[in-house]
Amino acid sequence: MAQLQRIAIAPFQIQETLITLTKEQQHYLVRVLRLRTGDRFIAMDGQGKWWLAQLEAEQAQILETLTVETELSVAITLMVALPKGNGFDEIVRYCTELGVTSIAPVLSDRTLLNPSPQKLERWRRIAAEAAEQSERAFIPTILEPIAFSAAITASQGTHSYICEGRGDYPHLNKLVKCDTPEIIIATGPEGGWTEAEIDHAIASGFQLVSLGRRILRAVTAPVVALTLISTAFEV
Repeated sequence: MAQLQRIAIAPFQIQETLITLTKEQQHYLVRVLRLRTGDRFIAMDGQGKWWLAQLEAEQAQILETLTVETELSVAITLMVALPKGNGFDEIVRYCTELGVTSIAPVLSDRTLLNPSPQKLERWRRIAAEAAEQSERAFIPTILEPIAFSAAITASQGTHSYICEGRGDYPHLNKLVKCDTPEIIIATGPEGGWTEAEIDHAIASGFQLVSLGRRILRAVTAPVVALTLISTAFEV
């Protein structure tokens, strides 16, 4: 079963025991993966359901429902100040592999990127591809970019952390407990958070944490944070 290819489908594509494949999915299965009629693959809806399916021209026949247990027992919302360039692409890819539940791109005082709607579509596509590759049951939600102040005010987590590179703060791995149901963690932009942003986060219930003694790049910090959290829940 592990060798079978996986593709993400939308729930509306399923009608009883048949999956109607889009032109793009047909091309991917037949032209890219070189599957033939009668070959099997795994279909996933990104909402927790997997099926063993058999290719039949423009459709696929559902053979059985599969059980998948690859998700963490904690819901992780990653709040990321958008880095410059295409760095956010890699953040979405790697953090999806590590088990993130949702990613909230935020515009901080030092954010230089002003993403277009096409960027959001690209990030969601990357999340779907990474979920397929890493055998996730769920595709992470990629939220629309908003101002950091608005994201902080709207957050309602009971375990909320903001990472800061400089200062004497407790290390994240000393605070994460494996019985925590939900975690919100924020990582900053190039140059770090401003003092006003940190004060706002603390006033909104966020706790300052460290990711280690070294100063991490804006694209590295989210991956380190997710690694520390996922490790606590994988043991």
